[in-house]
Amino acid sequence: MSEAKRLAAEKAIDYVEDGMIVGVGTGSTVAYFIDALARMKDRIAGTVSSSEQSTQRLRAHGIDVLDLNSTGPLSLYVDGADECDPHKRLIKGGGGALTREKIIAEASKRFVCIVDPAKRVDVLGKFPLPVEVIPMARSLVAREILARTGGQPVWRDGVTTDNGNVILDVHGLSIVDPVGVERELAQIPGVVCVGLFARRPADVVIVGGEPPLVL
Repeated sequence: MSEAKRLAAEKAIDYVEDGMIVGVGTGSTVAYFIDALARMKDRIAGTVSSSEQSTQRLRAHGIDVLDLNSTGPLSLYVDGADECDPHKRLIKGGGGALTREKIIAEASKRFVCIVDPAKRVDVLGKFPLPVEVIPMARSLVAREILARTGGQPVWRDGVTTDNGNVILDVHGLSIVDPVGVERELAQIPGVVCVGLFARRPADVVIVGGEPPLVL
């Protein structure tokens, strides 16, 4: 599977143009993209990173990491996903960086998602849906999610996000209306971010393989 991830990541380099500031996601597939990006680092203007983990890897390659507040809109964002449906709607946040990932996706003109074939599903929800929550609201939000969706929220114990918050992973969902669920859960007081990327889905999905499949 790691070979499929690498092939997807290297195909995403095709979307990087000279002088770009590139939004960079988080995770094992993105790590391959960062390594590939390093080979052309002198041709880009820098990156915006979605996590401390990716920032460390970028800087280790000598790639500039910039503040999104100072860059303005981005042309390109490359990130992975935990699940991807046929409409390019995603579940993300298995690595805990969903809020910053969603911010960069929103700021980017084109969102290229890189996945291995196992991440493709017909209906989102088999992978537990991550929801980032203000710590004091954890129990409240869990009760509300259960009441509104019937899904089972599980606290990701011992995990604190880069923003100082906690994560609830919601099990047992079959999300036939991802935009509606994203909107519904986002309105619960204490929810910082819902790991559904449905209102702003990916523009391009690259599925790793020989050759990679571009959707």
